[in-house]
Amino acid sequence: MNEKNGFKRFMPGGDKPMAPEARRRAVTFAIVAFVLGILVIPSLFSGKSVKTISYSTLIHDARTQRVLSASINNSNGVITGQLTDGTNYTANGPAPALTDEVNTLKGANVNVTFANPSGFASTFLPYLIWILIFGGFMVFASRQAKGQMNGMMSVGRSKAKQFNQDRPKTTFADVAGYFGVKQEISEVVEFLKTPARYKEIGALIPKGILLVGPPGTGKTMLARAVAGEAGVPFFSVSGSDFMEMFVGVGASRVRDLFSTARKQAPAIVFIDEIDSIGRKRGAGVGGGHDEREQTLNQMLSEMDGFDPAEGVVVIAATNRPDVLDPALLRPGRFDRQIVVPLPDLEERLPILLVHSKNKPLDPSVDMMMVARGTPGMSGADLANLVNEAALHAVRRHSETIGMEDFESARDRVMMGQERDTMVLKDDERERIAFHESGHALLAYVLDKTDPLHKITIIPRGMALGVTMTLPEEDRHIMARQHLEDSLCMRMGGRVAELLVYGDLSTGAADDLQRNTELARRMVREWGMSKEIGPMAWGSNNQVFLGEDLMHTRDYSDHTSQVIDDEVERILREQETRAIEVLTLHRRGLESLTRSLLEHETIDGETAARLIDEAHGEPVHPEGNKTVSALVGVGSNSAISRGAKPINPAAPTPGWQPPTLPAV
Repeated sequence: MNEKNGFKRFMPGGDKPMAPEARRRAVTFAIVAFVLGILVIPSLFSGKSVKTISYSTLIHDARTQRVLSASINNSNGVITGQLTDGTNYTANGPAPALTDEVNTLKGANVNVTFANPSGFASTFLPYLIWILIFGGFMVFASRQAKGQMNGMMSVGRSKAKQFNQDRPKTTFADVAGYFGVKQEISEVVEFLKTPARYKEIGALIPKGILLVGPPGTGKTMLARAVAGEAGVPFFSVSGSDFMEMFVGVGASRVRDLFSTARKQAPAIVFIDEIDSIGRKRGAGVGGGHDEREQTLNQMLSEMDGFDPAEGVVVIAATNRPDVLDPALLRPGRFDRQIVVPLPDLEERLPILLVHSKNKPLDPSVDMMMVARGTPGMSGADLANLVNEAALHAVRRHSETIGMEDFESARDRVMMGQERDTMVLKDDERERIAFHESGHALLAYVLDKTDPLHKITIIPRGMALGVTMTLPEEDRHIMARQHLEDSLCMRMGGRVAELLVYGDLSTGAADDLQRNTELARRMVREWGMSKEIGPMAWGSNNQVFLGEDLMHTRDYSDHTSQVIDDEVERILREQETRAIEVLTLHRRGLESLTRSLLEHETIDGETAARLIDEAHGEPVHPEGNKTVSALVGVGSNSAISRGAKPINPAAPTPGWQPPTLPAV
């Protein structure tokens, strides 16, 4: 029962009022049932069946004493009544009835009555039914038209979703890692809950908080956690929701959003992917009349304009802070920028534990090892990794998720799915084996390369073979020696083919592309060239909306030639260095190749043992430089410090084609 304006009304759903759509269906059903009742119910209570006879038969039966009663309708001449045997009859006679026939009926002791239907019901009821049907149709049509008109008039309303306290929550406890990020955001939540505590000291809460970080790092999840922790109205909207085909709709939706938030202040407004409307103004095409720019202007005014929003905190997320308008980032609008980076080792472990919390893990699973083997992965990547491991466990009909499932999931995520249908010829398999053995040998022998983890010649994704290395620890800066060893290791596949076959193949295309890009950045951006010196020239980024449509090179043609010469010098030096190292370890190269051709996949420990045996002594006397040797090893260990590398003769200035040894 619902009580409103002093009246009580019953509703079929209990105490809750009916929804408009349900009420409309109920009214339509009642009208249809009423009309059908008027048309059908009288026939259900008509009693016995009625016998139709002719008028002459009626007169004859009356004379033979077979008619008991007769009701004559003077308007249409219809005569109804009952025979002596109890049968109801109907007959069509003259209208009005003839006097002689009436006297005949009365003379035969027939109970004669006259019916003159001139009442309201009999006269107007058929017309009333059609009037009701037409009226109901008109009401239904008008409501539909009104709803469509309301939809057109509401195009400028905000599409933000409001979350209340009774909605399912995501709290900060569900967000693993990111302790500094959660602390800064929790200050906003705490201020909204207890503002007096901050006002006593004169502290002002930031009006806007911008979450910046790569895709998949959990910016939106952090906003959901704020919604769960805040206890105040929380409005969530995407930047693209403000844009529409009609001019002025975006600005209207911004006004409506902040107007609604002010009415329920204190409140939080979360704008996801704000770069879709917050790009730099006055660039590209469209000029100042661009719909996106008008939307941005309205947002700037609402956040800190002539009539700023009080008690409304705006939280926005983006992975492109470089394209945002400077007016949007100034203090008073987005006062605080919080970087949500890719998780490091200490943060990847709790993230993996959160995503695998409700999954049956085998006791042999070492989550620290899994976390160590997933550098550069975001929170979304780690969630996908755990799910892929679970799917692999199902495929092998296991009731628990084992370490091999995580290994397979990581290989799938990082290298791609195995291409079982690809059949390689024997000479192709051998060349690929030498190619990957060259990478693996240099990865193990060189001092500053990442530890060797796995080698395979099974085609995966777009690659015909893969040599996987994993870092000892999270690395935030790259030393020059590390970069040079990485260049040399990538040259290993090409150089191994050159040493063994005396010619080259297309298998090193990706290695050369990545090496050229890395060497160019060393020269042009990082100042690692004596000829260029301590200068950085930047890179030619792609044109995007919000930036200039034209790029100009800020160095001369002579400098460009020097950059090209330095890039060539670095790459040729590392190629020469790779030739010397592989020549010194030629037996180890052949031993690795034979093992790969036999087993197709070998781990880092096996590769290290084969190289050491072929070399006659351990290459790294202080311990194997492999991933398995890193378990439980800290940054102060001997492996982390690195063993003394092989130091081939330094290449002479000015590259010359190397003299290949006899095969």
